[in-house]
Amino acid sequence: MRNSFYIQISVSDEQKQFARQLVEHSLRHYKIPNIWDHHDDRFSRTRMLRYTGTLGEIIFADLYHFHRPAKSFGASDGRDFGQDFLIISEEQNFSVDIKSMKRRSGDLSSNFVLNIPAHQLHKPGSKTSHYFCISFHQSESRGTIASLIGFIDKDALTTGEIGTFYKAGSTRVRHDHTSFTFHENTYEILFGDIDSPVVTDYIRGLKGFRICYLKN
Repeated sequence: MRNSFYIQISVSDEQKQFARQLVEHSLRHYKIPNIWDHHDDRFSRTRMLRYTGTLGEIIFADLYHFHRPAKSFGASDGRDFGQDFLIISEEQNFSVDIKSMKRRSGDLSSNFVLNIPAHQLHKPGSKTSHYFCISFHQSESRGTIASLIGFIDKDALTTGEIGTFYKAGSTRVRHDHTSFTFHENTYEILFGDIDSPVVTDYIRGLKGFRICYLKN
């Protein structure tokens, strides 16, 4: 198992407000269609998905001292080809695409999964070398909490070293014996196969910082 721990930090009201502002600007000025946008009652899902994704980018930027995003994803002139952040080191450069999601709980298990549509991995011009997984949940006592799960090597995923590939139409049986069908080709990655996040001195000093361990 690669991943034994993840980071939890409290999300500030300022970070959430900044994300909302980017999303509302994007929705007003950049009408990029999503597959569900023709259903009026589901338009709120577009707002929710953009907000979750944008907030994840803001959290990552603030924690690792990068510039915050200037646009919410979906902006027609803001295409980044899967490179939300570029991390330059002596050994390797990391072109990171942030993958954010919401969950009901922050008590995470090694058999929880992140799903990535296959077309994102094989998109022409993609710069992504790694994905970074962030999960959000709401705590009654601590407010909005971000769980930083860690890094996923794109090459390891596409070569089958980690993850499972499901073709569109495949049925996936959950651990509780319920099932669902994939509507598009999808890669599924276990949290336990994700490389743990880097814990810096700055992160350790943040209010609400915790190191949590994945349940087996």
